[in-house]
Amino acid sequence: MKPIVYLETSVISYLTARPSRDLIVAAHQQLLHEWWDKIQPQVECVVSPFVLEEIAKGDKQAARRRLELVANLVALPHNDEIEQLAHRYFTALQIPEKSKLDAFHLAIGVWHQVDYILSWNCSHIVNTRARTILQAINSQLGLVTPIVCTPEEFMEV
Repeated sequence: MKPIVYLETSVISYLTARPSRDLIVAAHQQLLHEWWDKIQPQVECVVSPFVLEEIAKGDKQAARRRLELVANLVALPHNDEIEQLAHRYFTALQIPEKSKLDAFHLAIGVWHQVDYILSWNCSHIVNTRARTILQAINSQLGLVTPIVCTPEEFMEV
């Protein structure tokens, strides 16, 4: 059985964006394209209604490219338990209101028991503090914590 990888919005955005002039971002984009070619065929990538909502915003052509990229991926369903879990993460991680959906990305991945949550969002999702808090909450609730990482950290299956 293939590992299940939840693709957070930043991954989709990096894959479809024009190459950045910022050297770090450009390197991340290049690495992600390599990940998509080499690793993605070996895993089952999934998204959520939250990802679909976010990638549909902005420039119409860019949104169309993002939506086309995920058109054949499963969108994990949302429910009340995910909502409650997301609010708990939102509070514990002290995520700003404008970034509230970041807590929902974590919650839907945890609730659906994905193996990995893949993101370039190092402010609220992929960092030591968030990982530690997420693990502590999930341990208290008897939930399994997926591996939360960047594509750079997940270059082998």
